[in-house]
Amino acid sequence: MDRLLENTIIFDLDGTLTDSAEGILRSIQYMQEKMGMDIWKAEDLTFVVGPPLTHTFTEVLHMSTEEAEQGLLYFRERYSSVGLFENKLYSGIIELLDLLQSKGKRLAVATSKKEESALRILNHFKIDHYFEMIGGDNREIGRDTKAKVIQHVLDSMGVEKQQAIMVGDRKFDIAGAHEVGIPCIAIEYGYGDVSEFLEAGADYILSTPEDIGRVF
Repeated sequence: MDRLLENTIIFDLDGTLTDSAEGILRSIQYMQEKMGMDIWKAEDLTFVVGPPLTHTFTEVLHMSTEEAEQGLLYFRERYSSVGLFENKLYSGIIELLDLLQSKGKRLAVATSKKEESALRILNHFKIDHYFEMIGGDNREIGRDTKAKVIQHVLDSMGVEKQQAIMVGDRKFDIAGAHEVGIPCIAIEYGYGDVSEFLEAGADYILSTPEDIGRVF
């Protein structure tokens, strides 16, 4: 494929920069226990990693709006203290960020995770300094979709849409990027798969962090 010319690269967090499944799945199980639900095995819960949790709770687990709000509180009760550090950087991420920074790219994060949690995770792994902007969910002010988070990042950085591209691992990243009018690279090492990417209309599909570095 031809070299990509976008100057601003916006990364998803879970499944793109870090492998966060363990902490998320354990915190979902904690939520199920607190709500008196059947506790699912971790291997049966992998679909929760990536999408906004309120969407998953209502659309997949068939919770009412009130139940989903309570479930989110229970999830965050464990996740904010323990779960967010049951996590690890994907191999090659630091090298990728070093390379992109050396090429003069502006880097940012747009995640459906609460912004405070994203900041804590990136600081924990000592990669927060690579990112000019770290944007996350803030439903208290209505920033509750991936598209709204991406738009917030673009606005905060003063970036025109034609200068930006998203990198993510789920259909929600692709849909959010397209909703605001920017392309999306879908990566195979995260939690999504090629069939999901093709159905969602990914602009590019790459396999590894090294592949991302090569296309810029």
